[in-house]
Amino acid sequence: MKDFILSKQENERTILVGLITNTQNEAKANEYLDELAFLAETAGAEPVKKFLQRIDQPNPVTFVGAGKLEEIKQYIQENEIGLVIFDDDLSPKQLRNIERELQVKILDRTTLILDIFANRAQTASAKTQVELAQYQYLLPRLTRMWTHLERQKGGIGMRGPGETQIETDRRIILDKISRLKEELKQIDRQKATQRKNRGKMVRVALVGYTNVGKSTLMNLMSKSNVFAENKLFATLDTTVRKVIIENLPFLMADTVGFIRKLPTHLVESFKSTLDEVREADLLVHVVDISHPNFEEQYEVVTKTLNEVCGAEDKPVLLVFNKVDAYRHVPKDEDDLTPRTRENITLEEMKQTWMSKMNNNCLFISAKERKNIEELKLRMYEMVKEIHVQRFPYNDFLFQKYDEDYENYD
Repeated sequence: MKDFILSKQENERTILVGLITNTQNEAKANEYLDELAFLAETAGAEPVKKFLQRIDQPNPVTFVGAGKLEEIKQYIQENEIGLVIFDDDLSPKQLRNIERELQVKILDRTTLILDIFANRAQTASAKTQVELAQYQYLLPRLTRMWTHLERQKGGIGMRGPGETQIETDRRIILDKISRLKEELKQIDRQKATQRKNRGKMVRVALVGYTNVGKSTLMNLMSKSNVFAENKLFATLDTTVRKVIIENLPFLMADTVGFIRKLPTHLVESFKSTLDEVREADLLVHVVDISHPNFEEQYEVVTKTLNEVCGAEDKPVLLVFNKVDAYRHVPKDEDDLTPRTRENITLEEMKQTWMSKMNNNCLFISAKERKNIEELKLRMYEMVKEIHVQRFPYNDFLFQKYDEDYENYD
């Protein structure tokens, strides 16, 4: 399913639309639109304007109010806009009405993320998972997408009496979803066999919000060449590498990044990818400390890991990356206003989080290789502790791992 909804053009001019509601204040709404802009740029679009409306809840017919929709329409006509992206999921009814009014291509956050995932998927596993998520998203939206998903084969018995095109398309999609689920089951069995063949090696999983530097850190730790760039979801396929610190070997997995409002279909489809997290012995949670709202990103990842992967009881090493980009604004002595995140120094931030994590917390710069040796030492200590619990006899332990390395590909 190569062209799902986007027929991509380079630097397609787009505008972004979000809401200020009772549960989402203006600051958070602006931050979400900034993230949506980053997603749009990752997909190849050029965001040129943001629209926000203060409203109690989304309009069930057009998402935004009639006046705001007219304002958006006028801006589209005056500025040659070909794409509008909404920060929340749109119902089939909302999509249909908005498209009819604006006469341009309309996407929502889920569609955009699915498009990025489809573009980034490299392995058969990732492509199958993305395709399943796309079809699951498409199924309830057939009322607005009158398309022949594949040519009808001739012959008796191919269609029921009086069957409409939408019913035909729905049947085709359901068949495809069923086939893709079977393919994923086979992939899950293959991956389970691969994980079993890794023996008893300790497994470490790098987890975190998207674009926090997990792949860069993976490259440093494993001396590999995992693709890394300053874009959201640069890594989609899980990569597993052997790492040796001192004389202690273990496996490290670089996993797909999380994001706020992650589409449910993607979470369900990427079960086999998340199995690397479920079966990990140690989680290294990487956080971008230079991000203005890194605390919320940390909470999003932690919540998702606990709910989807059952990771509540796993040991966690919290790694704050990008300390080289951390900035704070010194507070004047006569300024009596409450301190904000921007006024806190890096040293104060360190003390706060180190105390929260019982010292299982480090501050590094993967880009500048700052404190990497300290990270390796702490990781060595935590992996060794797991080793000792798993193998009481060290001589047997290292002999066992030497044998595993010879056989591991």
